[in-house]
Amino acid sequence: MIHRCSVRLFRALFPVMVINMTENPQDQPKDEELAKRLERLKSNLEGPDSIAAEAEQDERTRADRARSKAGIAQAFRLSSEFIAGVVVGGGIGYAIDTFFETSPWGLIIFLLLGFAAAVLNVLRAAGMVAQSEMSLKTVQEHQKRTDKQDQNE
Repeated sequence: MIHRCSVRLFRALFPVMVINMTENPQDQPKDEELAKRLERLKSNLEGPDSIAAEAEQDERTRADRARSKAGIAQAFRLSSEFIAGVVVGGGIGYAIDTFFETSPWGLIIFLLLGFAAAVLNVLRAAGMVAQSEMSLKTVQEHQKRTDKQDQNE
């Protein structure tokens, strides 16, 4: 009597957690039926389609992880470029203020210049702004010099 009351109380309080608490053992499936269902499940899982689908899913997962890692690396690079520009600008401004006693104008001006330089560096790193022509010309001149030296030898 106490067992039946406790089972009813448990079912009333936790209806989702009750999986199969039948009092009648005839309602439970037979071993033969369970074995047939298990074999059907195994044959469905081991079919040729499931192997190809599983391999394709693994490949997609690897590609997603690689893209995610590349995105995180790019984000860290851009954020460090920005922070470095602002910190360097602020540091130079503070140094000028302490040396020339022009507080706070040097800090304000160089902090703004550092911010502008940081934004420009981030845009360059992200590929939104082309590289400066000055560095391109320097590289081209260096390339010409090395080509001439190679030809002379």
